[in-house]
Amino acid sequence: MKAQRESFFATETEFDNANTVIFGAPFDSTTSFRPGARFASKVMRSESFGLETYSPYLDADLTDAKFFDAGDLELTFGDTNMALDDIRKFVAEILAADKIPFMIGGEHLVTLPAVKAAFEKYADLRLIHFDAHTDLRDDYLGAKLSHATVIKRCHDILGDDKIAQFGIRSGEREEFAFGKARTNLHPFNFEGLESILEKFKNYPLYFTIDLDVLDPSVFPGTGTPEAGGVTFIELLNAAMKVIEKADIVALDIVELSPHYDISGASTAVALKILREMLLELFVKEQNK
Repeated sequence: MKAQRESFFATETEFDNANTVIFGAPFDSTTSFRPGARFASKVMRSESFGLETYSPYLDADLTDAKFFDAGDLELTFGDTNMALDDIRKFVAEILAADKIPFMIGGEHLVTLPAVKAAFEKYADLRLIHFDAHTDLRDDYLGAKLSHATVIKRCHDILGDDKIAQFGIRSGEREEFAFGKARTNLHPFNFEGLESILEKFKNYPLYFTIDLDVLDPSVFPGTGTPEAGGVTFIELLNAAMKVIEKADIVALDIVELSPHYDISGASTAVALKILREMLLELFVKEQNK
């Protein structure tokens, strides 16, 4: 008899045998509108039993993939800097073992420490960002650390022309001007993704998806829903293209707030995106 341990898609792969390590970062202390993203990884893990492990899109099965579920980090909600540093240290540990960290947020600020950890190992790091929002404010109500400032803080680390943003349809005028001048900002959809992948192809890449890039009709379970988003298939195809063509060293999906969609559909959408991304990473590794 073995102790029962709930894991994503009931994976039993051990850390040493895994190529990808999933973990939850249950943090939403700087959410500017509706909190709740801290519950995403826990709910997703629990609900993952309801999704088939087989993908008809890729003709691949998660039972063959080698990914490890490290569980959820225990993060303080009283000290943002402490929580972010705990994430940075954990991501650095995964990277030091030559594995790909796959973080489940949490609000989007959790991306910042993961990018810091990746940058510590890969000084020529690039970042691709899917989102409804620019996240390029220099501060939000005086706070430098916010989910509304996360890509600006990443820009502080990476510099000009090393970030590309897609699906953006909300932000201040100054944010759009900054993005168009300095972060390869592509509004509304994924046009221009191929050219960015060609531009970034020889560099290690961090890939972050804020799930509110999806239209609220597809994905209402988020803290800051924004009309005019992409469809599930558009996001799926774009995400698969990034994983297939880029040198992914770390990635995340963030901003599911499951309790704002009592139907559970938003969680199901997030899980299906997660499944396909895990399988695309697996297929790519198999084809090396």
